[in-house]
Amino acid sequence: MNVEVTPLPGIGVRKDFATRTGRRIGVVTQRDGHIELIVSKSDDPDACAASIPLTADEAGALANLLGAPQLVAQLTEEHRDLPGISTRQLPIKPSGPFDGRTLGDTAMRTRTGVSVVAVARAGQVHPSPTPDFTFTGGDLLVAVGTSEGLEAAVKILKYG
Repeated sequence: MNVEVTPLPGIGVRKDFATRTGRRIGVVTQRDGHIELIVSKSDDPDACAASIPLTADEAGALANLLGAPQLVAQLTEEHRDLPGISTRQLPIKPSGPFDGRTLGDTAMRTRTGVSVVAVARAGQVHPSPTPDFTFTGGDLLVAVGTSEGLEAAVKILKYG
């Protein structure tokens, strides 16, 4: 998928891509930090058919909705031929036991054999987090392990 980046002088940056139907979907990030989700008209990519302003939290939630499941699906496909290996999204609950704490604090790999391969946060994916990576409520961890290990990881993140 080819994402085009277009500087908008005095405004910010537009990043968009063409769907298979010819429509363009993108995001305009303004210099002042405002974010807009845009859909261009199919007959004129420079004309906006729809524009939805998003707060940073809303943009992050949308990115997590779209990004983390896509990453999990890709990893699941890659592990399809490895019996006993699964990929799962694990949430960090706001005010949960690991909100504001590090990956190392979970001792996830030692306790469960599960590896956290990425963290989706506010529209960005952080691959291969190190033990000092600090979690924030709302993060989605992408974890790989056995079914039993992943169930144990869910309990650790929920109860500590």
